Amino acid sequence: MKKITLALVVAGSILLSSCDILTQLAGQFASVANLANCEFSLKNVNNVSVAGVNVKNLTNGNLSATDVVKLVAAYQSKKVPLTMDVNIDIKNPTQQQASMTALDWILAIDGTDMASGVNSKAYTIKPSLTTTVPLGVNTDLGQLFSQKGVNALKNFASSFASDGTSSKVGLRVKPSMNVGTTQVPFPNYIKLEKKTGKS
Repeated sequence: MKKITLALVVAGSILLSSCDILTQLAGQFASVANLANCEFSLKNVNNVSVAGVNVKNLTNGNLSATDVVKLVAAYQSKKVPLTMDVNIDIKNPTQQQASMTALDWILAIDGTDMASGVNSKAYTIKPSLTTTVPLGVNTDLGQLFSQKGVNALKNFASSFASDGTSSKVGLRVKPSMNVGTTQVPFPNYIKLEKKTGKS
């Protein structure tokens, strides 16, 4: 009798554990599926530096002698390093949370793909809220500017609006989600449109 009782307790524990796992998986699947309902947009671009020179100095003409030397040397060497922080907004318009475990991205400058990477941090986008995902970009503009001339550098610098958006910066992203223990990416990249107005 004791053996039967113990067996029933064990079986009940397994059943309850299985139910908990199934409940967790159901919640996970729902959160993953809801990511498809979220809206991705390019919020702004901050801390833009070309060849070690702040892009704001280029746009307002406030270049020091050191800045000029850096830019000339970079342009002549055809190595023009670009660093900047790109911020993406993910808006969840639903009443259920959404989950993202990784974000592949491709960044274009003036229509030419210049850099790519992966943000492997997991994010939970809460209902009716917007989550900002930062991307650190580090690339070389030398080839682009050698093809299009020094005016391309001026056009790039002057393209930034006061709200941090730029008509020259384009971004495509592909989010991934965990389904069980497997990471599953979106089938296609999402092309992000820059926001209008102030962020």
